[in-house]
Amino acid sequence: MEQTQAYDAVIAGGGLAGLTLALALRQGLGDSARLAVADPVFAHAQVKSSDMRASAFAAGARRLFETLGVWEAIAGQAQPMLAMEITDSKLTDAARPVFLSFDGEVAPGEPFAHMVPNAVLQDAMTELARARGVALIPAGIAAYAARPGAVDVTLSDGAGARAALLAACDGGRSKLRAMAGIGVVGWSYKQSAIVLTVGHERPHEGKAIEHFLPAGPFAILPLTGNRSSIVWTETTETAQSLLRLPRILLLDELERRFGLEWGALEILDEPKAFPLGFQMARHFVAERLALVGDAAHTIHPIAGQGINMGLRDVAALAETVTDAARLGLDIGGPDVLERYQRWRRFDTLTMGVATDGLNRLFGQRNDIARLVRDVGLGVVERLPRLKDFFIRDAAGIVGQAPRLLRGEAL
Repeated sequence: MEQTQAYDAVIAGGGLAGLTLALALRQGLGDSARLAVADPVFAHAQVKSSDMRASAFAAGARRLFETLGVWEAIAGQAQPMLAMEITDSKLTDAARPVFLSFDGEVAPGEPFAHMVPNAVLQDAMTELARARGVALIPAGIAAYAARPGAVDVTLSDGAGARAALLAACDGGRSKLRAMAGIGVVGWSYKQSAIVLTVGHERPHEGKAIEHFLPAGPFAILPLTGNRSSIVWTETTETAQSLLRLPRILLLDELERRFGLEWGALEILDEPKAFPLGFQMARHFVAERLALVGDAAHTIHPIAGQGINMGLRDVAALAETVTDAARLGLDIGGPDVLERYQRWRRFDTLTMGVATDGLNRLFGQRNDIARLVRDVGLGVVERLPRLKDFFIRDAAGIVGQAPRLLRGEAL
């Protein structure tokens, strides 16, 4: 029988949330802390991430990555988002007037967001975690049992581990959440997001565009070079039909929505569709367990906040645990976990309700609803202070933002 390994914290899931949490805890708890990330993907140590998606990381997330020493490894492939335009139109409309635009910075020289390929970030963080002494366990978590003072973990390869804290960063279908008996509230939007990368003749100059069309938002997000990431929302049935089209016909449908402002288009990767829904865990913690990122919540991508909400969880949990450790407290104790839950639940619920409401509002196809939407967008456009607040709020740097999101080390 293999000997049980002792750790301060075990993290389930080696995705962006799990690896970021490991690096944040390494900074906060110091080099002597025993940290592990468990994920079967680590069995293929030399295989690079195959995730073709890119994500929009708000200014607060960039500050977090910079503070943890991640940003310098990925900065060369991070595209600053220097402006955003929002339109509301029908697909057949001859013109798409811009009702709301954002440009500028959250601070001098600091764009409000950057686009980064997921695979670039994933690979960089995996290497940094390994270099900083985080144990990358090539197995999943098959079971766990919490008891006073520790949590006992059984890995999928039969090995055992023991820790003060177990963090579930294992996605929207979290096995640990199910093991803990934590229920969820949620629903399907009966929509899917088609994600792909396109090349175009003319430069985007760092501009992002979100067309609100009757079927859902069509987002054009700038990448390095003359490339953009597309997040194209349709009903799930329509999305599957579009993906079955020959490439030339899919490109024609893409051009109808994208337009020809940036010249001829080329599809650069294999388009994929991801089902969309809303899901919120009834509790973010259980005995010795904290839910983080998609394990705690998934929201509609209409505002591009999903990954950023997960990183806010990471920053809040890492700060809570670090503060507890410095006071000599049990880092997996109920008071510590309850502080994390109180910090994150209201903000998460507020953002979830907001994105759900936006999706339902822009999904209304009648002309009266469209008029109300456009008047509302026009009011925001004419109030610079309100626009500035929205930008800073989306950037994650207002209110009681965790230290890492403010660019401060733990």
